[in-house]
Amino acid sequence: MQKLIAKTAIALSLASLTTVFAAAGTAAVNAGDPAAWNYPVFVRAYQESGRGQNLSEQAFKAIQERRPQALAIIDKYLKERFGQADPLVMKAFGEVPREYYQHHYADNRSFANLAYELDNIKPWAIGYGSALSDYLGQAYMTQIAKPGPNDVALEIGTGSGFQSSILSRIVKKTYSIEIIEPLGKAVAKIYKPLGYTNVETRVGDGFFGWPEVKGGFDIIIVTCAAQYVPPALLEQLKPGGRLIIPIGQPFKKGQFLYVYTKDKDGKVHSRKDVGVYFIPMTGEAQKQAQ
Repeated sequence: MQKLIAKTAIALSLASLTTVFAAAGTAAVNAGDPAAWNYPVFVRAYQESGRGQNLSEQAFKAIQERRPQALAIIDKYLKERFGQADPLVMKAFGEVPREYYQHHYADNRSFANLAYELDNIKPWAIGYGSALSDYLGQAYMTQIAKPGPNDVALEIGTGSGFQSSILSRIVKKTYSIEIIEPLGKAVAKIYKPLGYTNVETRVGDGFFGWPEVKGGFDIIIVTCAAQYVPPALLEQLKPGGRLIIPIGQPFKKGQFLYVYTKDKDGKVHSRKDVGVYFIPMTGEAQKQAQ
């Protein structure tokens, strides 16, 4: 990583940065629009999120040049898996700037320069035992959940905040729960600088879901592996809803993604999907598995 922010960025006064950021308005950032997502906006958003970074303007430009290639990889991957790439999913991945989420929270260190890797696509450690999943896996889980504009979604395992941000660009409202307190508190600050106002997070045990949300959820995505489905999540799934969860032993092969659906009569159906590898669900799920 570059050790110094480019001189042109340093020369920008706080007033000029404010002007640039205000030009994008209070509307949500669109990473595919250079007028709304550029280096000064990135720097300002990062500052407002309370995180440290030292990405140079040159490195930022290199990221933007890789983005279309990464999106093409996602599009091809989804077409191979599903027959077509959901336009809503592709639009969300085009709008959310992945580089903004590539941050190691335990070290308060950005690795934004590595965003949109085109070879060896993989998860990235973000500290406290958590990880930012690879973007192909996140695209797959998003599309299999079939998100729509009227949906209310719940994510178990906020992690970097990227998956909840992707969902927020598609659905009406996204809720996300993170069990690791320092991570959850830090990531809660990253949405507002991007104008993502329909995301609500909290620190807690996702095993119990978010029962205070009246009416439940159309989509529940679990981003950590459990040995069985927490009953509260099935209870909070709306009729017609989709629950996506990795199930299997922690840190072992043999985990699989399962898709649970609830019909209009409240009956739950399940199917086994692809093999996966996720960090384990902790808290109550871990206690009950012992």
